[in-house]
Amino acid sequence: MTAPGERVLVLGTGPFARCIVEGLRAQARARTTFGLAGERPAEPFPPGCPLLGPLGHLDRILASFRPHRIVVALEERRGRLAARPLLDSRVRGVVVEDGVEVFERLTGKLAIESLAPSSLLFCTGFRRSRLHEAWARLLSVAVAGFGLVVLGPVMALVALAIVLDSGRPVFFRQDRVGLHGRRFCLLKFRTMRPRVGPTSEWARDNGARITRVGRWLRHFRLDELPQFLNVLTADMNLVGPRPHPVSNFRLFHERIPYYSLRSAIRPGVTGWAQVRYGYANDLAEETEKMRYDLYYLKHRSLGLDLRILLDTVRVIALGRGAAAAPAVPWTEPAAGWRHASAATEAEDVA
Repeated sequence: MTAPGERVLVLGTGPFARCIVEGLRAQARARTTFGLAGERPAEPFPPGCPLLGPLGHLDRILASFRPHRIVVALEERRGRLAARPLLDSRVRGVVVEDGVEVFERLTGKLAIESLAPSSLLFCTGFRRSRLHEAWARLLSVAVAGFGLVVLGPVMALVALAIVLDSGRPVFFRQDRVGLHGRRFCLLKFRTMRPRVGPTSEWARDNGARITRVGRWLRHFRLDELPQFLNVLTADMNLVGPRPHPVSNFRLFHERIPYYSLRSAIRPGVTGWAQVRYGYANDLAEETEKMRYDLYYLKHRSLGLDLRILLDTVRVIALGRGAAAAPAVPWTEPAAGWRHASAATEAEDVA
């Protein structure tokens, strides 16, 4: 958050810089002044954020604008970023920030298209904590065992309702990718009628197949309860990235940056992407969810797990879906991705 009366200079005028400006302005305190340095933008920025000049005139811009904070939000930095004026500014006490880190702080997700591998290699996150792993596993087993005992009667009633509404089978089974890429069989209560002939694999195109009971189960996420068994068999934890179908692994691995990192930890019944974004219905939305998954991988801790569980309880209790998206929805996929499709089971696009 900016300080009252602060002058903020943003280097860059592309879509990424626009999102940074919108996010900072949404959280700015009184009398905060913004300025831009870069090429003339293709689309105008919000009022009150003037273009001060090109990056080649950065010395002059710094001397006239006298910023308290500089945010580097360039899509391409090589050959464009003048390091000396920025170093001089930092020595004089000006705060110089990487736009990727600012984006992460504003949104609770990582800007994966702007992340260089070196920025992940040398960042302070992604630390493995054996204590957290032990507590996460203990908490998962305790809650799953307790849930199966306490909610056993509810699950029996759900199974009966499914049979009375649309017959058998009661459960939906699907091979998913788990820890270290291992395959396991995920369990859910069935919420859709079987497919007849070829159809789209995305959930939004299969609304007509959802049963009356299935719609109610999905609304309150009760179709996920059988996954407590997956937790007890060590295929899943309570919290982690949602496991994707095996049929999607190759496509997502090829099209989504850093996708393979999701397999470094156990998948979860719920996760940061689920409470912050919800269901995905195409590859661009899966890419957006990966931004949240990567944030969880970087910052995972017992405190973050507890926050996710509390948010999940709120979602279930209110039946309202995931939390509202943050104010900086930079969801522009990389070139060539927009019209891609994926083969995902419509029974669960999580």
